[in-house]
Amino acid sequence: MSTLQVGQLQRLQHDLAYQFNDITLLQLALTHRSAGKLHNQRLEFLGDAALGLVMAETLYNRFPESGEGQLSQLRASLVNRQTLAALARKLDLGKLLVLGMGEIKSGGRERESMLSDAMEAVFGAVLLDGGLAACRQVIQQLFAEAPVFAESSHPADMRDAKTRLQELMQARALPLPLYHVDDIQGDEHEQWFIVHCLIEPLASAVVGSGRSRREAEQRAAQVALDELLREK
Repeated sequence: MSTLQVGQLQRLQHDLAYQFNDITLLQLALTHRSAGKLHNQRLEFLGDAALGLVMAETLYNRFPESGEGQLSQLRASLVNRQTLAALARKLDLGKLLVLGMGEIKSGGRERESMLSDAMEAVFGAVLLDGGLAACRQVIQQLFAEAPVFAESSHPADMRDAKTRLQELMQARALPLPLYHVDDIQGDEHEQWFIVHCLIEPLASAVVGSGRSRREAEQRAAQVALDELLREK
C-alpha cells in the first residue's frame, strides 16, 4: 500500500471509531468484483445481515410500545440503498474503492449501488474482525443522528412524503397527485432529476430534485405537503 492509502484507511478507521486487527479485511471490503477474483460480495452479504439484525434490535429496544408493522417501517427507512450510500459518501468510501478500469471510467466511485454495497461490506468486515458487539457499536454510532432516533420516545411518522400526500388527497376526496420529469441533467452515472408535482388545491406545480426520479418525486411531494399544511 502507498503512504496515501495507509493514511486514508487510518482516517476511515478513525471515522468508524473502530481499529481493525486485520486491515486486509477492510481492504477486501473496499474491493469491487470488477477489480479481481477477491472482492467484497461475501462481506456485503454478511454486513447486510448484521445491519438488519442490529437495526431490528436497536429499534425494538428504543421503541418498546411500537408494533411489528411500525418497527418494520422504521427499519426500512434506515436500511436502504439511499441511506447507506449517504453514509458511504460521508465517510468518503468512494475515494477508497478498488475498481476495475471500466467501473472507474463509468463513474463507479459515485454510483449509489456501489457505495451502499461497500458500506455493507465494511460492516461485514467489522463483524468478522471484532465480533457482533463491535459491529453493533459501529452501526449504532453511524446511525445515531438519524431522525428516527430523536430524543422523543415516540417514533416519527416514517411514511414517505408521496404516501402521506396521496393519503391526504384521498382523505379530502381530491384527485391523486401527478408527477412529471421536467429535466434530467448530467452524465448517465451522475444524473440529476428535476420533477414537478401537480395537485388540485395548489395554484401551480411544485418542484423537487434529486439523484434519482424517486428522490426527486419524494422531495416534490414534501414541498406539496408543506404548502398544504401552511394553507391549513
